[in-house]
Amino acid sequence: MQFTGKKGIHDTLIQMGLGNVGIAHWNLSPAELVEETLLDGTGTLTKTGALAIDTGEFTGRSPKDKYVVYDETTKDSVWWGDVNNRFESDAFDRLYQRVCAYLGGSEVYVRDSYACADPAFRLNIRVVTEYPWSNLFAHNLFLRPTEAELNEFKPDWHIINAPGFLADPEVDGTRQHNFSIINFSKKVILIGGSGYTGEIKKGIFSVLNYILPHERGVLSMHCSANVGANGDTAVFFGLSGTGKTTLSADPERKLIGDDEHGWSENSVFNFEGGCYAKCVDLSPEKEPQIYNAIRFGALLENTNYFEGTREVDYTNIKKTENTRVAYPIYLIDNIMEPSVGGAPKNIFFLTADAFGVLPPISKLTPAQAMYHFISGYTAKVAGTEVDVKEPTVTFSACFGKAFLPLHPTRYAELLGKKLKENQVNVWLVNTGWCGGPYGIGSRIKLKYTRAMISAALRGDLDNVDTLTTPFFGLHTPVSCPDVPSELLFPRNAWADKDHFDQKAAELAEKFVKNFEQYANFASDEIKAASPRVVSTAQA
Repeated sequence: MQFTGKKGIHDTLIQMGLGNVGIAHWNLSPAELVEETLLDGTGTLTKTGALAIDTGEFTGRSPKDKYVVYDETTKDSVWWGDVNNRFESDAFDRLYQRVCAYLGGSEVYVRDSYACADPAFRLNIRVVTEYPWSNLFAHNLFLRPTEAELNEFKPDWHIINAPGFLADPEVDGTRQHNFSIINFSKKVILIGGSGYTGEIKKGIFSVLNYILPHERGVLSMHCSANVGANGDTAVFFGLSGTGKTTLSADPERKLIGDDEHGWSENSVFNFEGGCYAKCVDLSPEKEPQIYNAIRFGALLENTNYFEGTREVDYTNIKKTENTRVAYPIYLIDNIMEPSVGGAPKNIFFLTADAFGVLPPISKLTPAQAMYHFISGYTAKVAGTEVDVKEPTVTFSACFGKAFLPLHPTRYAELLGKKLKENQVNVWLVNTGWCGGPYGIGSRIKLKYTRAMISAALRGDLDNVDTLTTPFFGLHTPVSCPDVPSELLFPRNAWADKDHFDQKAAELAEKFVKNFEQYANFASDEIKAASPRVVSTAQA
C-alpha cells in the first residue's frame, strides 16, 4: 500500500478492512484534489475556477435506498418505517466486505474531518472515497482540523463512499444497486452505487440527529442561523422555496450556518464547515454570497455551460433541477468564527403558504411551536400551466423528516423544553401568498417579509397588541413598522371572505389529517395546539 499527502496512522485502513487498496491519498489539499480530478478526466474548471463534475446516474438523494442497521442498539430507539428502512446486521457485514474487496488495488482518498463547531460535541469523521471530487466535497462540507489536530486524529465515525460499486439486490439485500446504510453500533456509513455527494453530508446529519438528542440532550435542527451585533442568535427553519437561505443572509448579522445546527444548553452551533447550495437560476442579484463563492475550491455539480464556453448557465437544468455547489464557509463574507452563537432569542418557522390563508407573521405559544414544528408545513405550486391553480401541500416533520432516526415527537418535546427554559420568541412567517390563493392572490413581497423579521429581531413586536386568527388560533400583531396593516390579516385582504373561510378550513383539515400519524406519541399539550376543523359557518 502506498500513501501520498499528509499521512495518518498507516494501519488504520487495515483496521477498516481496506488494507488491500493500492494507493491511499491522505488529506490532500483542495488544489491536489482538483488536479487529480482533472487528470482522470471527470471534471473541468469553470470560468471562475470552480471544479465542475457530474454525479452520474443519481443527481439527488434516494430516500428509499437509505437504511439503518437493525440491532440491539437501534431496535427500540429508531423510528422504523418509510424514513428509516431496516437493514439486517449480518447483511451489512457481508456487503461491507464486498465493498472493501471492490476497492482492493485501487486508489482511494482519505479525509480526516469533524462535525460540530462546539468542541463539547465534536464528532471526528474519517472519510474514504473512491473519487477525488467526493473527497473535495468532504473537505468543503465538514469542519477542517488544524495540522496539530491531524497529528493526533482519532476517528469516532467512518464513511466509506464507493459510487462505482453496484449492489446485487438478490445477494446484498438492497432494493436496487445503490444504497446508503448507517450502522450505529459499528459507527460506519456505507455508501455505494451513487455519486451524489449529498448522501455523504446527510448521512452524518442523520447520525447527529440520533446521537445528540438521544444521548446528549442537544436539539439537532435542519435550519439556518445568524447572530446580530448585540450577540442575539436567530434560527430559521423552512423547507425548499420558503426563503431560509435568503432571509438568514442578512448584511447586518453574521451567519453561523445555512443548513444544520445543534442547540445545546448554552449554544447554537453549526454542524458543518461549508454550504451545499442550490444553483438553479442563480444570479449575483438573487444570491450574491453564493454566486461569489463559486470560485477555486468550490465544487459544482450537474451544471451546464453556455455552448462553447466555460461559463456556467445556471438556468440550464437539462441534467437536473437539483444543480448544486459545495463550498467551504470561508468563501463567503460576514460569518461567525467559530460557527457558534448563544441560545436563540428568536426562532422563525418559514412557510410558503400557497393557500394564502396564514398571516405573514404570527407569534406561537410553546405548544403551537411544537405542533407546527412536528408539522413542518409549506405548499408548492402544483404546476406551471395557466389553468393549474391548486397548491400541493407538503408536510415534513421537524422541517427535515427524511433525516430523523428518532420519532418526530422526541425532537418536538426537546424543542418545547428549551423554549420554556430560555423564553424564546417563536414566529410563524408566511412567505407565500396573500389576498387569495396562488392564481388569485400575490406573493408577499420580500421587503415586507424582511421588515417583519427585522421588527421581531429588534423587539418591536414584543408589546404590540395581537388578534387571534380563526381556524389556526395564531396570535397576529395588529401593526408592524414598514408593513401595510391590511397585509397582516389575510382574511381582510381577500375580496371573497367566504372563499377565504373555505380555503382556511381546507388547510386546517390537512394539518389535522397529517398529524394523525403522530398523535399517539404526542402529549396532550401538543395535541391541544391543533387547528380547529369546523364548518365555515362556525369559524
